[in-house]
Amino acid sequence: MNQQEIARGVRRLVVKLGSSVVATPTGVDRERVSRLTAEAARLHDDGYEIILVTSGARAAGLARLGLRSMPKTIPEQQAAAAIGQIRLMSLYEECFSVFGKHVGQVLLTAADIEDRGRYLNARHTIDHLLSHGIVPVVNENDSVAVDELKFGDNDRLSALVAGLAGADLLVILTDVDGLYTGAPSAPGARLVDIVDDIDAAARAAGAAPGPLGTGGMASKVASARSAAHRGIPTVIANGRTDGTLTGILEGEGHVGTLVLASDTPISNRKHWIAYGTPVHGTLVVDAGAVRALTERGGSLLPSGIIEVRGRFQPGDCVSCSAPDGCELARGLVAYGSVDCDRIKGLISRRIQETLGYHISDEVMHRDDLVLLEDLGRRRGHES
Repeated sequence: MNQQEIARGVRRLVVKLGSSVVATPTGVDRERVSRLTAEAARLHDDGYEIILVTSGARAAGLARLGLRSMPKTIPEQQAAAAIGQIRLMSLYEECFSVFGKHVGQVLLTAADIEDRGRYLNARHTIDHLLSHGIVPVVNENDSVAVDELKFGDNDRLSALVAGLAGADLLVILTDVDGLYTGAPSAPGARLVDIVDDIDAAARAAGAAPGPLGTGGMASKVASARSAAHRGIPTVIANGRTDGTLTGILEGEGHVGTLVLASDTPISNRKHWIAYGTPVHGTLVVDAGAVRALTERGGSLLPSGIIEVRGRFQPGDCVSCSAPDGCELARGLVAYGSVDCDRIKGLISRRIQETLGYHISDEVMHRDDLVLLEDLGRRRGHES
C-alpha cells in the first residue's frame, strides 16, 4: 500500500513538530510556525482533524531569562518551559486565528499517561476539542515534569497521543527528509520510502540527537513502531520544507518515509500496557511458562516464575523474560514483588496458604499482558 492509498483513509492525524523544526538556538522560529499553521489551517478547512504535538516551550523561554543557549539545570529548564509555554501557545493562537481557527492547550506528563483514568480523561478532552473544531496543541508539561517521570522526547508523546486519540495517521516532522539507511550525513545513505518491517527500520536508524532536540532518528523509529502496533501508519518527513503536510495528504508523489501499520493491531488498552506505562520490574520464567505464553496464549502462573527482579506493587507493569534474558511480554501483575518472590515456583492452590490471602490464580492474566514477540511479527498495513 502506498502513501496516496493510505492518505485517502485519513481523517484524524497527529502532527509532531520537533524542536529542530520550530526552534532556533535563541528562541522559536515564528516564520516557520506561521507557515506550518497556515498549511494546517488549510487542511482543517478540507475536513481533516489535526492534533499538534509541539516542542519548543523551553526554547521560547530563553530570551525572557536572558539566556542564549539551553540551560543545564532542571530548575532553569523548568523555568524556561513555564515562561516559554505561554509564549508558544500565544504564537499558535495568533497564527491560527488569522484563518478563523482556535487552539486548545493540552499539557501532559508521563504520569498522566501511566494512570489509566487520566489517560482516558486526556482522550475525552481531545475528542471534545476536535468536536468543536478546535485544534488541540499538546506538549509535555516540562515546568513540572522531572527526569524519572518524563517522556524523554515528544516523539514518544506523539505516538501515545495518536493511540489515545484514535488517529488515522502520525506525522513526525523533523529536520531531515525521512529515515535513511544510515546516518543522513553518511556517504551512500539512501532515503527509505516505505518501511513494512519495523525491526529493519530500527536497524536503519542511525542519527543522533541534534543540539536543540532530545530525540534522534532512533526515537522516531521507536515511536513509529509504537503507532504501527496500534494500527496507525507514520510518515517521517522534513518540516523545514514548505508544503510537506499537503504533499503527504493530498499530493501525487511520495513524501518522506512511510512506516506501515500492523495488519493485526493491538487494542487501545494493550497498547497502553506495552507503551504507555513504565516497567517496574522483571519476572524471569521457565521454559514451560515461555511455551504457555508464546505458543498457547496462556496466563502467567506462579509455578512458572523462577526469579523476581525489582520492586513493584499489584497493578504495576512488569516485564516477563526467558532465562536467557530475552523479553517476552509486559503486563499488569496481580501481586507485588515481595509476594511474587514468596509464591514463585508454587502451584496456584498454594497461594492462599503461603500469603494468607488469594487475589487470583494468575500472577499475570493473559488479558493484562502483551506478547512482545507477537508485536515483532505484526507487519504490513491494516486492511
